[in-house]
Amino acid sequence: MAWLTSLLALLTLAGAPAMAEEAVFLVAHADVSTQHLNRDTARAIFAMRQRTWPDGQATRVFVLGNDHPVHARFVKQNLNVYPHQLQLAWDRMVFSGTGQAPNRVTTQSEMQQRIATTPGALGYLEREYLDDRIQVISME
Repeated sequence: MAWLTSLLALLTLAGAPAMAEEAVFLVAHADVSTQHLNRDTARAIFAMRQRTWPDGQATRVFVLGNDHPVHARFVKQNLNVYPHQLQLAWDRMVFSGTGQAPNRVTTQSEMQQRIATTPGALGYLEREYLDDRIQVISME
């Protein structure tokens, strides 16, 4: 029986880092009519290849810096890419003159404010920054 207790303790410790990471939610301006995006569409919007919501409204994408831990978690967990891959896509578009990089913010508080006040805005936030001025967009 002691081996079972040891095994459970070990499994609990092994899972602790994963549980400590908070979920990062895809969020949008309250007036955006789209309430659900699939992963491919979200990835295309964040890569700045798709510039409109599915209903045709223009998107305004906001991101934290590449070295921000919330940015890294969102990109890896929600978009299934690495931050440097997104940065390469943005750099290609900017340097070739075919597009622009997303709007950068420095904090989640700034992200929350910009999304709440910018029509068509899209970004991501941890749960503690969610409020009734923005909406969570579900992803599959």
